[in-house]
Amino acid sequence: MTITDLARELVSIPSHEDETAVGDAIEAWVSEQTDAAVTRDGVGNVIARRGSGPSVALVGHHDVVPPDDEQVGADGSYLVEERDGRLYGRGTADMKGAVAAMCHAFRDADPAGELVLASFVGEELGGEGARHAIERGFVPDHAVVAEGSTGYSAPGVTDVAVAHRGRRASTILAAGESAHASETGSGVNAIYRACDAVDVLRGLDAPETEVLGHAVSGSIAATEVEGGSAWNVIPDACTVTIDERTVPGERAALDQIEAVQGVSVRIDQDLPPMACDEPAFADAVLAAATDVQDGAPEQVVKPHATDAGWLADAGTTCLICGPAELGEAHTADESVGLDVMERCRAIYTSVAESWPA
Repeated sequence: MTITDLARELVSIPSHEDETAVGDAIEAWVSEQTDAAVTRDGVGNVIARRGSGPSVALVGHHDVVPPDDEQVGADGSYLVEERDGRLYGRGTADMKGAVAAMCHAFRDADPAGELVLASFVGEELGGEGARHAIERGFVPDHAVVAEGSTGYSAPGVTDVAVAHRGRRASTILAAGESAHASETGSGVNAIYRACDAVDVLRGLDAPETEVLGHAVSGSIAATEVEGGSAWNVIPDACTVTIDERTVPGERAALDQIEAVQGVSVRIDQDLPPMACDEPAFADAVLAAATDVQDGAPEQVVKPHATDAGWLADAGTTCLICGPAELGEAHTADESVGLDVMERCRAIYTSVAESWPA
């Protein structure tokens, strides 16, 4: 079974609500094709190990976002189509094409140390599978997370991401005292307090840092407002949603917002950023990427959070290298290049056979 054949099989299996069936397919393929020790944990993560010594993990996920109507067949399976050198369908780019490349590299490599294959569930839900595995001791020494890194430096070039931003979602909670709107002095307007809080938010510096010589910049913005119960009532509550893109080691100073009377900030989600902490590993993966393509790949920064953030936070030296291109994931015409899947297989194989150096 070629990489394309395996990718087609995995993509066709629905996995936006329940990842069990596609996890079964991955587990069965690895068990049949290798003599690795394959485990399936309580949430459905598939983890396989070969060799011994310091560990290098190839990490992906097999859940997907809900498909568009045109991506689902009459029998409920996902439609998969191959044309013009690309494979089309929900999950081709994010990221069953990469999982297929990982599986082939895991089978074919003669690893220098312990080679680990991990395909997680729940990545699209905030890294549920990765966190479950980490809480139970999954912390490999090094990891190549196979999220998309193609087309960052130049079209068609598979780069190596040495950092990515995280996402912290927060809510400003402004409390007031309700009153009739004709008696403004009798109440405390929570919307006004929320506005004062937003003024503080607008003055906060977005986080910035540097990873292996590359600038990583975050952002912070108010994105939703909700408050009030009627046109003639002074509101006693107002909330403002904050979207913050974080960077390794830095966060915006949200505590300054709480200096406004009657205002507090609640953290709703904090997806960690990632920074590769070992230049030699980043250079080795870049060298492997350089050897298998005509273009000149670069070390780049990825704009959004992945499971690499959870692994890096736990102590794994991580970076990202995968076939998906900018703008392909989560789209109605999602696709991945057949040649780039094969390219990534070669990269993963080379890393497995040469690292640890």
